[in-house]
Amino acid sequence: MSTVTASMLYDLVQCPHRLTMEIFGDPSQKDPESPFIELLWEKGTSFEQEVIEQLEVPYLDLRPYPNEERERLTMEAMGRGESLIYGGRIRAGNLLGDPDLLRRQGNGYVAGDIKSGAGVEGATEDAEGRPKRHYAVQLALYTDILERLGVAAERLPFIWDVHGEEVIYNLDAPQGRRTLGTLWDFYQSHLETALAILSRKVRTLPALGSNCKLCHWRTVCTAELETLDDLTLIPELGRSRRDAMLPYVTRVREMAEADLDSLVQGDRSVIAGIGASSLMRFHARAKLQIQAEAKPYLTEEIHLPRADLELFFDIETDPMRDICYLHGFLERRYRDNNTERYVPFFVANPTPEEQERAFSEAWGYVRASMPCVIYYYSPYERTWWRKLQRACPNIATEEEVEEVFSDAIAVDLYQHVVRPRMEWPTRDYSIKTLATFLGFKWRDKHPSGPNPLSGIIDGWKAVIRKFAIAYLITTRTTALL
Repeated sequence: MSTVTASMLYDLVQCPHRLTMEIFGDPSQKDPESPFIELLWEKGTSFEQEVIEQLEVPYLDLRPYPNEERERLTMEAMGRGESLIYGGRIRAGNLLGDPDLLRRQGNGYVAGDIKSGAGVEGATEDAEGRPKRHYAVQLALYTDILERLGVAAERLPFIWDVHGEEVIYNLDAPQGRRTLGTLWDFYQSHLETALAILSRKVRTLPALGSNCKLCHWRTVCTAELETLDDLTLIPELGRSRRDAMLPYVTRVREMAEADLDSLVQGDRSVIAGIGASSLMRFHARAKLQIQAEAKPYLTEEIHLPRADLELFFDIETDPMRDICYLHGFLERRYRDNNTERYVPFFVANPTPEEQERAFSEAWGYVRASMPCVIYYYSPYERTWWRKLQRACPNIATEEEVEEVFSDAIAVDLYQHVVRPRMEWPTRDYSIKTLATFLGFKWRDKHPSGPNPLSGIIDGWKAVIRKFAIAYLITTRTTALL
């Protein structure tokens, strides 16, 4: 009988084909884990240990024992009514779980995990956020096992998160206005799919997506996608759209050569969930994919604000500490490259006080640079400065931050230029992908701010590289068009 674990359901939520590869793939074909993933693992382990060491309530620690013995000891501990079990192992039928915590509640137990990330996603100043589905399926599996064993309390498992908060996951609550069903329904559906994959009743296909860049199967999956000439090689098409298109068109070349008159009726396409305008956009991108030496082109004219001073703006953050440790600016005056000057504002120590100081200095620099034009790529900088403003309202008002990122001053190269007004012969529109196409090269194998192997100084270098990328996009695209 095939066994389903929490990690399998986690993989399934991230990518169905990842689960297939984990079960049936050749381990020798795996890529080395990225430094960032290794950092996440290390941080998760150390954070969990910190949380446990700070507990002020008694608990039973079963982590030192081998798996089979842990399973037996966990059952015995629940039978005795232990108040808190750390590192237990539970099994029922073909379900196996390793919850970090099992806490007695009433006459039964609820399961919990310790996570080095936030317990919810999408939280804003005005909204509480929603449960993370990849956490939810893990907690639901533990709850399912406890119910099958007859020792469950309620369907209210929990997460102890990086902010020191206990986040309750109500598995029976509606997921939201736009999402039908509960988290328990979501879990049951994914459990059924996992069992079908295990029994080979369902065959999954790889699909190119944002998760691929951190996956250790990316090389072998990309090779298969290229062999298949898979539709997800078209930027932003994705797995769900690909699957909807398969009855009509199956390959990139087929899409590029398709007669759209047979697929479009008025302002609608014959493909469910894909509008006529989206289909025409994917058709144009497919044609770029198959053209030799294809070049990007404008779909409509770009009007950028003008000023004597330009600032290419980028931040770097530590996702493990949820802190912004660098605000960096590359100055350029009168569009003269010889005037370029790099201006960084560093956080010396990962503390709220240091983060506030760096934000204050960066804010003062921007205000003193007015009038200017600010270039950045994607809403990340704006999102973080809004967040910092809420944490440090004495530095800037909400209205002042919004003014800095207004269309009259700032240009989001991703949202304002690349996506709505250009087409590129690339597989995605990440800043690194576009920079590579434009001829930019990296000295580091894994250039990124949070790279644990390079540290904060190489994080600084990564920012400089990203400024160069923004510069390339704003100065070289005209020559390419």
